[in-house]
Amino acid sequence: MAGNRRVYPVVFIDAIHVKVRDGQVTNRPVYVAIGVSVNGERDILGLWAGDGGEGAKFWLSVLTEINNRGVEDVCITVCDGLKGLPEAITTVWSLAVVQTCIVHLIRNTFRYAARQYWDEMSKDLRPVYTAPSEAAAKERFVEFSTKWGRQYPAITRLWENAWSEFVPFLDYDVEIRRVICSTNAIESVNARYRRAVRARGHFPTEQAALKCLYLATRALDPTGKGRARWATRWKPALNAFAISFDGRIN
Repeated sequence: MAGNRRVYPVVFIDAIHVKVRDGQVTNRPVYVAIGVSVNGERDILGLWAGDGGEGAKFWLSVLTEINNRGVEDVCITVCDGLKGLPEAITTVWSLAVVQTCIVHLIRNTFRYAARQYWDEMSKDLRPVYTAPSEAAAKERFVEFSTKWGRQYPAITRLWENAWSEFVPFLDYDVEIRRVICSTNAIESVNARYRRAVRARGHFPTEQAALKCLYLATRALDPTGKGRARWATRWKPALNAFAISFDGRIN
């Protein structure tokens, strides 16, 4: 991680699952934090192994470590409802907005529904997360759950539980929404991690798994050329961030 980055407009926190043979083979999460810098470059801020029972204490130590390495401020942190994480984020970066990952929310929605309904459901859901305001989103969501709620009550519950971390998204300019919704930042990294993990099957220790992922991280961008890829459509987003988070983007 570049140590001179004081503020990140967006940080994504995501999990990759690895198999570790520790007596018996268990599925362990490894968390990756990816920052999008003021220059629109993607930085991998670190990898942390968990045991699936992470809480506030674990997240506080992870975020404090990132903070101690020089990340003094984060405007938006995109993550899933991991226990204790939202509280830890606002403890370490008091002004950060905690934003649920819209892409994961949509993906999890389909997990509850039969594949034959995905297209129709996707069309019905789109007006909710593209709504101009929370009030409009709420109306669209009522329409959505009136249509699908009886058949799939778990989907209604999923969205209701995520609602308070979903709605900050609706306050943003379309350019900021695009950055938050773009999973390219995480997905291309995750695809590389998953390939590396699949090639190995399972690992003898947690350390071995971390080392494999670390080497995959190093191999992502051996020439440093990949950094430019994000910057191309970054300027309009940076302007929107500078307006929304006045005085914090330098």
